[in-house]
Amino acid sequence: MTTEMQDKLIDGKGTAAEIVAEIADEVKVFCEKHRRPRLAVAVVGDNPASKVYVRSKVRAAEKCGIESELLELPRDISSGDLLSQLDRLNADPKVDGILVQLPLPPQIDQQNVIERISPSKDVDGFHPYNLGRLVSD
Repeated sequence: MTTEMQDKLIDGKGTAAEIVAEIADEVKVFCEKHRRPRLAVAVVGDNPASKVYVRSKVRAAEKCGIESELLELPRDISSGDLLSQLDRLNADPKVDGILVQLPLPPQIDQQNVIERISPSKDVDGFHPYNLGRLVSD
């Protein structure tokens, strides 16, 4: 690799570490006036790649000072039971963000799940309300 090419490379790990540090500082300031923010992450089934990805999200949240709750739900969960879990998280004032790892098993209507998450707690921004705001802003 030439020196010119090396000069154009982005240090992804360094940049990520800087972002995490900035967010951690902001969360620390937030916690001085409020409680610690909390993220709820739901993963349905036992897909190894999804579990690794979700654990990395939980670790990243913790590095930023954000408390996390991991819900590991069985692959055969009913749609109604999953929606009930989301209703509980939506109603919980101590949960600030909800993330459901996709894809979901075939018995679960993914769009119903996305729409069940409160727009104000939708971490991925997939709720139609949030998508609409993204497009209109």
